Amino acid sequence: MLQNLPIGTQSFEKLRKRAGIYVDKTQYILQMLNTTGTVYFLSRPRRFGKSLLISTLEAVFRGRKELFEGLYIYDKWDWNDKFPVIHLDFGKESHSTGEELTLSLTDFVDATARDNQISLQKHTLTGKFSELIQQLHETTGQQVVVLVDEYDKPITDHLSNQEVLEANKTVLHDFYQVLKAADDHIRFIFLTGVSKFSGLSVFSALNNPHDITISEDYAALCGYTQDELEKYFAEHIDNYTHEKNVSRQDLLDDIKRWYDGYSWDGKTSVYNPFSTLMFFAERSFDNYWFRTGTPTFLMELLKSRNQITPILENKKADSGLFEGYDTADLDEIALLFQTGYLTIKDVNSIDPENKEYTLGIPNSEVRNAFFRRLLSAYSHYPVSSVQRLILDMQQQIYNSDTSGLEQNLRMLLANIPYILHQKNEAYYHSMFLVWMKMLGFEPQGEVPTSTGRIDSVLHHADLTVVAEIKYSAKKGAEKLLNEAMTQIRDRRYYERYLDRKVILMAVAFAGKEVRCRLEGLEIQFPQSLLVQEKPCVHPYWGQVDAKTSENGFSRFRESTFVGK
Repeated sequence: MLQNLPIGTQSFEKLRKRAGIYVDKTQYILQMLNTTGTVYFLSRPRRFGKSLLISTLEAVFRGRKELFEGLYIYDKWDWNDKFPVIHLDFGKESHSTGEELTLSLTDFVDATARDNQISLQKHTLTGKFSELIQQLHETTGQQVVVLVDEYDKPITDHLSNQEVLEANKTVLHDFYQVLKAADDHIRFIFLTGVSKFSGLSVFSALNNPHDITISEDYAALCGYTQDELEKYFAEHIDNYTHEKNVSRQDLLDDIKRWYDGYSWDGKTSVYNPFSTLMFFAERSFDNYWFRTGTPTFLMELLKSRNQITPILENKKADSGLFEGYDTADLDEIALLFQTGYLTIKDVNSIDPENKEYTLGIPNSEVRNAFFRRLLSAYSHYPVSSVQRLILDMQQQIYNSDTSGLEQNLRMLLANIPYILHQKNEAYYHSMFLVWMKMLGFEPQGEVPTSTGRIDSVLHHADLTVVAEIKYSAKKGAEKLLNEAMTQIRDRRYYERYLDRKVILMAVAFAGKEVRCRLEGLEIQFPQSLLVQEKPCVHPYWGQVDAKTSENGFSRFRESTFVGK
């Protein structure tokens, strides 16, 4: 029988008692506990195992040795020391208003006091919290451990509501300020969240918490490394290969492409734990992580600021990106990184005090789902209908259906607010690449050739689309289309892609109008290129009489041959 998959299990005790798979992270926990630091912060995207990590830390500090048998930390920690633990999970607290957040936190402090047989005399939230910490220390003789999960949820859930946002920030500022004043009573503080916001006393008043988010030492603290995947999920991997009749290596390659690619140091790569678990449970590749939450606010922010194009290619950033974010001036690249849609691909140490980070989309799951969500935001199609739109437009391109594709391009253009339009070809070129990326193509822009520079080359499975984009506020669309298609043919932009199915695409932006033209490839080679006859069967052109050119490539006979 296969070992249990801990899907949705955030309790370390429950996981261990149910014999679920636990990928041992206690080596990193022990490393952290053996250092001199007492206040730590870790940022990771949602569904990345932060809550399970907090629960594991709680079990360590409570001395639950029996739960750690067989794990790295088992014989390396003094289990005789048992510490009082305050475990606050903001995912369970109400925070729709500042008043509601205050009441919810007050209830939490009162409940924690009752659980520890402590009677509180103070009446305010901060007074009660301070008293709780002090009395826990005095009654147990051990300093207090404070574990805070999703510390930023009362902020991130209200980024689009300034009134609630500011009210919750005030409550949290006062609440976290208590921790600094209680320093003599505290053994260890660990906070997790998605974002690191400046302006909260948790970072400004706690004697500089050790932010281990992008630390090399803790890069694999959450998520699964390649070795961990193959070690802990070996039975599930074998089960899938037998059930689906695929090779082990092919399966590993597919899982890696779909769910690996996250890195917080540019070196250590980890798998998304939630998606990996769901894949083994469902035995099917899908966008599991992305659809567990709807990043509506993020999508609307990107759309309103016209900041979609930076995520088409890797983005450079300096260390300031990770030092804290101002809720009054949100940076879209920072948000994309925090929330898991971008990750660190590489780190370049320019000098000892300055590093340059390269950010990019981590894997196929995020790439596919993210751009589909963007397409929904741009087209005003419901997300449930976007897949149909994508398939329609892909099919229209494959079948050279000019009228169908043109109609959908017009719809996409019409849904972009007029104030965002810019009167230059580069803007429309970038927008076109965004659209094609949303459709699942891998676009390359400004591709150099011996005869010029191709505006766009689009790859999708067995198809390559050679595209030329023209813009003019004065020329008519038909004239622009003729110019674009003539340029593609005269400069033979398609030559290097003849081993694939090739479609030529001309796109014209004439003022606020968009037109397109799709043509199957017609090739006519000069007699001077042909050396010897050799019949062949081309994978997409079928049975043809061909000759071999001087450069060794298979070429068609000089008579025109129209592709399938």
